[in-house]
Parts: sequence; C-alpha cells; structure tokens
Amino acid sequence: MKTMLPVVALLLLVSLTAGCTEDAGDRTPPLTTMPALEVRSGAFANGTSIPVRYTCDGEDISPPLSWSGVPDSAESLALIMDDPDAPGGTFTHWIVFNISPEESGLAEGLPREQQLTGGPRQGNSSFSTAGYGGPCPPHGAAHHYIFHLYALNVSPDIPKTADRAALEAEMQGHIVAEGVLVGTYRR
Repeated sequence: MKTMLPVVALLLLVSLTAGCTEDAGDRTPPLTTMPALEVRSGAFANGTSIPVRYTCDGEDISPPLSWSGVPDSAESLALIMDDPDAPGGTFTHWIVFNISPEESGLAEGLPREQQLTGGPRQGNSSFSTAGYGGPCPPHGAAHHYIFHLYALNVSPDIPKTADRAALEAEMQGHIVAEGVLVGTYRR
C-alpha cells in the first residue's frame, strides 16, 4: 500500500499537467489595434457644445471638419454623424461617403445635395433627405452628436440615395481606420 500511494500521486500529477505544454499552433494571435484617425472641427473641441450656428436653432449648416492619420491602404473615407441619445433610438443626422483619402476635411456649409463637387456623395439621413441636418434635440438634457469617420479599403458601390444601413453593409470588413469627434447640444 505504501508503494501504491506515490504511484497514484505521480499518475494524478501527470494527468493534471497533461495539456499544459505550450503549443504554438494552438495560440490565439494577439489582438491588433485598428489605426485611429484624428477628427477635429474648427468650430468646437471634442466633447464640447456644438455652436448654435450648426443646429436647427441657428443656420443649420454643416460644421467644418478636418482629419489626419489616413492610412495609405485607404481608397475612400465615409462619415456618419448620429445622435445616440434620441428618444426613438440612434438618429442619423449626416452621411457622406466616397470622400477621397487625399482630402483632409470637409468645408463648412456643404450644400444639401447628393453629389458634391469632387466626388463625395451624401446619403439620406434619418430626416429622409441628403445632406447635413443639425442637432435639434427635444428640450431637456444635452444630447451627444458623434461624427464617425471611417477609412475604407474600397469605394462603396451604392446609390447616392443610400441610407446608413446600405453604407454600413458596404463598409463591413473594409474599415482600415476610424476616428470620432463628439459634440453636445442642449435646448
């Protein structure tokens, strides 16, 4: 019996450590971090209030935006502005796609047209119209307006009347970098 106890202990130890060896074939590759785009506006700083001029209480024109950090692999850029605090769920205020990766921003006051000069297109927002529709939250708490900028390794092949769902479907698997700018507005 005394000789069996060490043998049983040894077998138990071997069975517990079986499979604890390092096998390079079973390793999960390390997570890679997607490159970040830096998105800015000359009208407001990240996390601050969007000036009235760019809202339904003002001129309701698009704010100037600029960015940097676009990777060489980008074939186009896409911008989606939304309000995740809207009472009925996320509300899309602006969609711009097929922006040249050579561009470093969008000018203030873009026309509300589907086809912009130079190639970018504006899709239909939750207002069911092309172009920018500024913040116009119900009275009460401040809402957050997120400008999502995506660098894509394709140019989306969708109609210029496309909505957010169509654009996001085309972007699936083709985002090579992204960045955000957040503004707030309260009435």
